Amino acid sequence: MSSADQDHVDQAMQNPELLDPTESHRGGFGDFGGQSNSLIDRNFRERIILVGVSFPPHDDELLSASLDELALLVDTAGADVVGRVVQRRNNPDPATFIGKGKVQEIKELALETDCDTVVFDDELSPSQQFNLEKILGRTAIDRTAVILDIFGQNAHSQEGKAQVQLALFNYRLPRLRGKGTAMSQQAGGIGTRSGPGETQFEIDRRRITKMIHKLEADLRQIAHHRATQRKSRRRSTLRHVVIVGYTNAGKSTLLNSLTEAGVLVENRLFATLDATTRKLQLPGGESVLLTDTVGFVKKLPHQLVQAFASTLDVVAEGDLLIHVVDGSGPDPEGQMQAVRAVVKEIGGDAVPELLVFNKADYSDQAARLAADSPGSVAISAVTGEGIPELLLRIGDRLRSLIPAVQMYIPYHRGDVLAALHRCGEVLTETAEAKGVRVSVRLEDSELGRFKEFLTEVLPSSLPSTPARGTEYKVVAP
Repeated sequence: MSSADQDHVDQAMQNPELLDPTESHRGGFGDFGGQSNSLIDRNFRERIILVGVSFPPHDDELLSASLDELALLVDTAGADVVGRVVQRRNNPDPATFIGKGKVQEIKELALETDCDTVVFDDELSPSQQFNLEKILGRTAIDRTAVILDIFGQNAHSQEGKAQVQLALFNYRLPRLRGKGTAMSQQAGGIGTRSGPGETQFEIDRRRITKMIHKLEADLRQIAHHRATQRKSRRRSTLRHVVIVGYTNAGKSTLLNSLTEAGVLVENRLFATLDATTRKLQLPGGESVLLTDTVGFVKKLPHQLVQAFASTLDVVAEGDLLIHVVDGSGPDPEGQMQAVRAVVKEIGGDAVPELLVFNKADYSDQAARLAADSPGSVAISAVTGEGIPELLLRIGDRLRSLIPAVQMYIPYHRGDVLAALHRCGEVLTETAEAKGVRVSVRLEDSELGRFKEFLTEVLPSSLPSTPARGTEYKVVAP
């Protein structure tokens, strides 16, 4: 670098207002952002610096793994990582999150690497983001913004686009600020005699608020349609199995392997956002509905969870969750915890879970994890390894959810006993003097046909909608 160039850099470091955006790259958001509507500008490959902060109890490995995942998110968003900065703190700095000294260090690295945007692994408040951009002289965003940007790229359905737009508007609204003359007031009234009018900031804020209300109304209407569809599915008596898991764990590949759904499969984060449902026939002959959902991630933005509420409702209303885990990943336990945290947030923590460790063809770790988790299965959705065992396990788990009842069938009603074998799962048969005492799992919709053979069931023990896993005990006369 020439001495003249070095003098220019030194002056810029001391006076960020001297930075000329036309002489360097620009990010996609904030006062130093370009004209792109995205949070990360994709008119070129942005150069990104990642910032991670460790809070007590400090865990350097966990921080490193989180930054590795953030780097994958940035690459998926269409940008390149050129540097990392890490810090240990007891508490976030209220003004800049990392303190003035660390901000100065990042500023020097940004000038050295000619980076466009600084991405923080933790969520920044609007004031922190504003202060950081003012000091750094370039765009500063957080992990939430990167995830929102990726969702914006990959949303294709009308519902998916509306959900992402709502989350984006809710993210942008508290961070809205003008650029230069954009904050100036418009004259009000006829000419300028009636005093000042609205600022551009106020106009933009009002427009975004109006758009948020419209999107919320549209999504309520979509949610109503989804509720109608779910009622129709419940009337069909088909059990509903929902695939959940960390992003890029292989959920869509598994759906394609089981049902030939033809869902897009790519080796990248959040490749698919729209839920897909297909019918699946199990080895026992029964049919179920199988739904693939959007992938989860650590620190999933709350705005997205709220915006995708109508899509994620299927998780809470399922009969069984197939929790797909990347068995070859560096932190499967952390990914499972992240998925379960989101499932709990959307009200699905009471739904039974079947753990499936995928990518057994990549690593032996999947088999070891399955061995350490009783009731789980190790599979490869690509090669088909373990798929037959998974189908048998799904059937067993679903049947175990059906309430068990006891019946007394006279010997001359062999037709009833045959019907029980066809409609339900007969657990035990005990021959007695005048008939057969049968213990059987029977769907609530079929139970009414055999009501006369039940041996005294207490009304309070037989709700119209049976609780999952409840076993009805019948008292013999």
